[in-house]
Amino acid sequence: MNDFRPDTRAVHLPQPMVEGSRPITMPIYQTSGFVFDDPALMADSMGRPDGAYVYGRYTNPTVRSLELAVAGLEGGAGAIATGSGMGAINTVLLGLLKPGDHLIAQTSLYGGTAAMINELVGRFGITVTYVPENDPAALRAAVRPETVLVYLETISNPMTLVADLPGMCGAARELGLVSVVDNTFATALLCRPIEHGADVVVHSTTKYLGGHTDVVGGIAVFADSSLYEKVWHFAISLGATAEPFASWLTLRGLQTLAVRMERHCSNAEFLATRLASHPAVAAVHWPGLESHPSYALAGKLLSGFGGVFSFDLAGGRAAGEKFMSSVRLALLAPSLGGVETLVLHPATTSHRSLSADELARNGIGEGTVRISVGIENPEDLWADVSQALS
Repeated sequence: MNDFRPDTRAVHLPQPMVEGSRPITMPIYQTSGFVFDDPALMADSMGRPDGAYVYGRYTNPTVRSLELAVAGLEGGAGAIATGSGMGAINTVLLGLLKPGDHLIAQTSLYGGTAAMINELVGRFGITVTYVPENDPAALRAAVRPETVLVYLETISNPMTLVADLPGMCGAARELGLVSVVDNTFATALLCRPIEHGADVVVHSTTKYLGGHTDVVGGIAVFADSSLYEKVWHFAISLGATAEPFASWLTLRGLQTLAVRMERHCSNAEFLATRLASHPAVAAVHWPGLESHPSYALAGKLLSGFGGVFSFDLAGGRAAGEKFMSSVRLALLAPSLGGVETLVLHPATTSHRSLSADELARNGIGEGTVRISVGIENPEDLWADVSQALS
């Protein structure tokens, strides 16, 4: 470069190669594209997900590191990282469904997913049938000639119902349907849906995988390489790709996932057990309690019961609002899965797009509060929750 003028040299900076060693952590490749010497290699790389790095909308070394890491945890053949959890869900749904198709979804769903399914119904002529998350017979009865896909959540948001993944995904596979499972609440540490027959696993990496409430992202993991390639071609056209810095933050969070999940689960057990006997609480919805309808299934399917649960306050909406305005350590904020404890009112936040009938179908009442339990000292958390209740 020394034979070029200074203003040219200022544009084309030297890039030393790392030889004989490697970085301890994955670097952030903050670049929009990559330079080729071989035109044929560039053309070939633009046509497949495992090719050389070409353009940031296709993938990037930092992004691919995240994709490989999560695919490895879930036991998948490939993964597509996206800019948000809904980006991952929409990439899969829009990449696999077309007008006239029929979708089967479990009754209890995250509000954002339910809203998107309603958009598919209204805009694209896709039909949907809702069935219980633990009823393979109902799934079989709902199948039509135009049925394409089954959508489930390992642990539902916010009522924490556990899906019968072996039964539901097994029935879907027998019927030639693609099964998609949102594993955000469980993560691959508590459950690996692909091992139970799922074809696609989606996560909001914003939550437990990132774990520090400082990044927004999503990922879709595919059990089969051909399905992965099919959706990847759609994904690069959709443009929902994750960006390098967010991927790097998620990789950093992923390294502490195991120790965080252990504390999330133990703290949730501590709080859920105490709340279950509190006079101001009408019901606690956490699958680790014997009173929960998914208790037996959760014991078979999960290696831990999760760090999120909901509870119904006896005083209804007024009691819920008073509780959320009275907590001091817990934070009234959206999202979940971070190191700090968060509370919210699902009916007016995460599930605000649902009608009154849809809220009732999901078991969400006016006095329902969702709590994402952090990793603070459990006695401090209980002191805060109990003072807010009183």
